[in-house]
Amino acid sequence: QVHWAESGGGLVQAGGSLRVSCAAPGRTFGTVSMAWFRQAPGKEREFVAAIVWRGGNTYYSDSVKGRFTISRDNAENTVYLQMNSLKPEDTAVYYCAATQASSPVLLQRPYEYAYWGQGTQVTVSS
Repeated sequence: QVHWAESGGGLVQAGGSLRVSCAAPGRTFGTVSMAWFRQAPGKEREFVAAIVWRGGNTYYSDSVKGRFTISRDNAENTVYLQMNSLKPEDTAVYYCAATQASSPVLLQRPYEYAYWGQGTQVTVSS
């Protein structure tokens, strides 16, 4: 089984930046798209951003559009989430996930994703 591993979370002040990464240790047959979700305490898991592996189409939630950028490194099987202008409400555990879906509607649904990372904590102080 392929395990995706997130890294790069931490504590940052409001207005600051962080980059989180997600890497697979081996080949990932069947993966069409990757995404980042987040979950704050007491809240449901929320779609943040997605990228289609081939072609590089990207999709963002309204809450992060213009502040976050998702990108990928095909050779390294790694996906990144660059987070700028962070706000306290961005505080959450951030998860990467892999799916065979590619449509923007399906990419926002957590149950479309078969593989998940263990999560990395991002905390934004006010």
